[in-house]
Amino acid sequence: MKLTGWMLFLVAILANACAPNNVKVQPSWEKYFTQYKVEGCFMLFDNGKGTFGVYNLDRAKERLLPASTFKIFNSLVGLETGVIKDTSMVIPWDGIVRSREELNHSLSMNQAFRLSSLPYFQEVARRITKPVMQKWLDTVKYGNMKISKIDTFWVDNTLQISPDEELGFVKKLYFDQLPFHKLTMQTVRSVMLMEKTPQYELSYKTGWGIVGKKQIGWITGWIEKNGLPTFFVLNIESENPDIDMRSIRMNILKSILTEAGYIE
Repeated sequence: MKLTGWMLFLVAILANACAPNNVKVQPSWEKYFTQYKVEGCFMLFDNGKGTFGVYNLDRAKERLLPASTFKIFNSLVGLETGVIKDTSMVIPWDGIVRSREELNHSLSMNQAFRLSSLPYFQEVARRITKPVMQKWLDTVKYGNMKISKIDTFWVDNTLQISPDEELGFVKKLYFDQLPFHKLTMQTVRSVMLMEKTPQYELSYKTGWGIVGKKQIGWITGWIEKNGLPTFFVLNIESENPDIDMRSIRMNILKSILTEAGYIE
């Protein structure tokens, strides 16, 4: 197979974790995007086998707002700085009634992460402060590292990150290769575990943001089977205002993981 420059680039961002001849374009995954009338890309890196599958290379290098996938980074900085004491730390409800009733309560960090509570993590960001957050963005080299307002920059399209950067980020998190204490990274990995079965463990964070008429959806994380991780990132977009982003992104993720043999 002839390698493009971007294939070699994508291999490089995974810190030489797989050989270039193991990178494989996966056109068969297109059907899952077509089924739901969305554009997008998917990347799948099997760390045990060293294989790397990609659908839509061009989009894989495009930076977009991270939306709620930024809660991974926000949690790391919050825990590292002591702003978040532990996963049971409660931030009181601010009294503002929101359309998602489950957010209209005081929440612990663990609950807020699983519910993807924007208000909770906005307050975390405010307590971290802009200078400290900027320092960590620069240290980790997270996406374009840009901040506007401290409690909206990851949802207002100021901060942007590409799918391949997201994949590299969660891979480093899994292997304790980020510049945080190991306990900090272990704690964030624990709250990312969303599904545990006898066959596999699925850890991830979702994201959903709006840029103009476009709705942007994410899922990034890993599936662990027989003690071996396979890292993934899904990014989709649609201009359909009525799109069921929550179910569509999960359906695409699980369809591809099933086709690839990670879910039976």
